[in-house]
Amino acid sequence: MIRIGTRGSALALWQAEHVQARLAALGHAVELRVITTTGDRVLDRKLESVGGKGAFLKEIEEAMVAGEVDLAVHSLKDVPTVLPDGLSLCAFLERADPRDALLSAGKPLAELPVGARVGTTSLRRQALLREMRPDLALADLRGNVDTRIERLREGRFDAILLAMAGLTRLGRAGEVTEALDPRLFVPAPGQGAIALECRDDDQAVRDAVAPLDHAPTARAVAAERAFLAALGGGCNVPLGAHAFAAGADLELVAFVAAAEGRALLRAERRGSDAEALGRALAEDLRARGADGLLGRG
Repeated sequence: MIRIGTRGSALALWQAEHVQARLAALGHAVELRVITTTGDRVLDRKLESVGGKGAFLKEIEEAMVAGEVDLAVHSLKDVPTVLPDGLSLCAFLERADPRDALLSAGKPLAELPVGARVGTTSLRRQALLREMRPDLALADLRGNVDTRIERLREGRFDAILLAMAGLTRLGRAGEVTEALDPRLFVPAPGQGAIALECRDDDQAVRDAVAPLDHAPTARAVAAERAFLAALGGGCNVPLGAHAFAAGADLELVAFVAAAEGRALLRAERRGSDAEALGRALAEDLRARGADGLLGRG
C-alpha cells in the first residue's frame, strides 16, 4: 500500500487523486491521507510570515519522515529548493499550462481602468504588475481557488491572478479573461508542474513512481530551480523563471525584482545543461545588480 499525504483543498485533492489513479493503473494499491498544513490554517497573515510556500508542505513532510505516509504530491512552484534531510523529489509529471491567468469582468490586463483593484498575494505577480501597470491598486488575496474567484465575483476586486494550470485541472479555465504571455509575465519556477516527494531510502516507492516521470518536464524545471537556488530565492523574493524547449537546448527566461517590486531586471540565456543554465543566468543577473535589488549589498 502506498500512502499519499495531501492537503485537503480541491486542487490538492485533484492532484493527489490523479496520481492515485495513475499508480492504480500500474497495479499499485494507493490510499490518500488528508493533512492540514500551517498554510491552510493561517489565512490572516502574509504567507512569508508563516514560513513562505513551505508552510503548505511542512506537516506533510513531517508525516513522511515519521513513516506515516509514503508519498507527497505537490504543485512544484510551492516546493523550496532545500528539502528536509532524508526526502527528495522523485518524479515530475508532464507540465500543464505554465501561464498566469487574469480573471476580470471581461477586460484584459492592458485595458483594466486606472486604479483598478487587482488581487494577488504573490510578490512575483505584484512585481510584474507594477512594471507593466504601475497605475493599478494591488491587494493581498489568499485562500483556495474557489474562495479567490468568489471574492472577485462579489466585487471586492476588479481582477485577480491565478495559475492557469490549477484552473484547468479544476475545470474552470473557461472563466479566464486572459492567459498572460510567459515571456513577459514570467511564471514561477516549476509553475504548472506536479512533483512527487518521497523518502530517499524508500526504493519501492521510487520504483513505483518512476514511470510517471516526464523527462522533458524534469529537464526544464531543473533549470528553473537551479536559477532559484542560485539566487537564494523563496516566497519572499520576487522572481520568475521559465524554460522553453529550443531544439536540443533550453531557453531560460527570468527576472528578479526589488522587494517592493519597483525595480526589475530581466535576462534570458540558452544552453544544453539544465542546471548549469540556471546557475549561469543567475550569475548574469548578479553581474547586473540582482544582489543589490534583493538587499544583499
